[in-house]
Amino acid sequence: MGRCLLRANAGGVRAGTVLTREQQETLTQVGPGTPMGALLRRYWLPIAATSELRSGTVLPVRLLGEDLALFRTTRGALGLLDARCPHRGASLGYGVVDECSIRCAYHGWRFDPAGACLEIPALGSDEQLRERVRTPAYRVEELGGLVFAYLGPSPAPLLPRYDLFVWDGVIRDIGRAVIPCNWLQIMENSVDPTHVEWLHGHHLAHVRSAAGLPVASRYSRQHTEIGFEVFPHGIIKRRVLAGGSREDDDWRIGHPLVFPLMVRVGAYCQHRFQIRVPVDDLHTLHFWYSTYRPAVPTAVPVQHDIPVYDVPFRDEHGAFLVDFVDGGDIMTWVTQGPVADRTRETLIDSDRGISLFRRMLFEQIERVRAGEDPLGTVRTPADNQIIELPQEREKYGQGAAFLAETIAMSHVRYSPIRDQILQLLGVTPDC
Repeated sequence: MGRCLLRANAGGVRAGTVLTREQQETLTQVGPGTPMGALLRRYWLPIAATSELRSGTVLPVRLLGEDLALFRTTRGALGLLDARCPHRGASLGYGVVDECSIRCAYHGWRFDPAGACLEIPALGSDEQLRERVRTPAYRVEELGGLVFAYLGPSPAPLLPRYDLFVWDGVIRDIGRAVIPCNWLQIMENSVDPTHVEWLHGHHLAHVRSAAGLPVASRYSRQHTEIGFEVFPHGIIKRRVLAGGSREDDDWRIGHPLVFPLMVRVGAYCQHRFQIRVPVDDLHTLHFWYSTYRPAVPTAVPVQHDIPVYDVPFRDEHGAFLVDFVDGGDIMTWVTQGPVADRTRETLIDSDRGISLFRRMLFEQIERVRAGEDPLGTVRTPADNQIIELPQEREKYGQGAAFLAETIAMSHVRYSPIRDQILQLLGVTPDC
């Protein structure tokens, strides 16, 4: 392929450099007390969809190796507590929620969203003991149909108001899947541009052709140049495709990896965050947060709830579903193993984006150790009205035409509002 432009110094961990076992563990282990865990706890992370957390309900969730209980009181307040009840250790994730608290199912101990114990039914008159009992509580906020948690130290940064979360005049849906592998091998996919022409181009065409399905006509274009540029929220990824130039949107605008756990992709009038949330070292909660914005301003139906739906990636026999773009990605992530062995890699020039991302992770770990805010931290309300991110409109030089294939051959095929999306964007249902 053509030369790979790296617009930011990749230093430290260079292209072609194989990680040591110790370096790999530093990047992949996310539990309490680990360097990467400390870094990721400085960010707001989505843990559920607003639509699945109704008044008076509780969800057991797991985030960064910690088991938690997420609940909404009947008065609407959110709470996120350590799931382990401080009495006997039963999970509060299966408790009973009332107007202002959650009660453990085992013995009825009752806690408010701040972690204070409000009642111990069998205690009698020893109020001093009750007042001493607390359980760890974490910050939780809602934005754009997602519930976000912050597990880090105070003062918490602002929850970033990225554009797709706050745009008006759109409809949205949220796909999700729990992927049985480490978060890092999923995120590294986002700075690996050339996989598109092979995995989503040649391989996907082979699979769909063999099954008698329509074949994508655009993904297989060769990359002649790729580039990466660090910006205040992460990395801008750029590409020039065979027959194209640097004047194309794919290079001139590109699209961002939003550090540390998101990538923004899409084209024309569909825009998407792929958010990779580490459940623990071996599992990742993957969100496809999609925003559909008509090319011509029009009346868009008001969404009272943003639907959330599961994206399957295996068939009834356990085989990977690789006849759509996201299924192919998941197959490559999972088949690398629960934690990809980076000591056995052979990196080449086109892998510079991966090396850059790893370098940035090590750098930001050191910033946190030094007591500094990591990349992308937002603390000033004036900077957080709306954070507009770049994204190519005419992806692959054919934004509108590319839209039909994107919807037909992506996770959107499973969306409960797929027909509404097609109608809003003016795409024929048989595309």
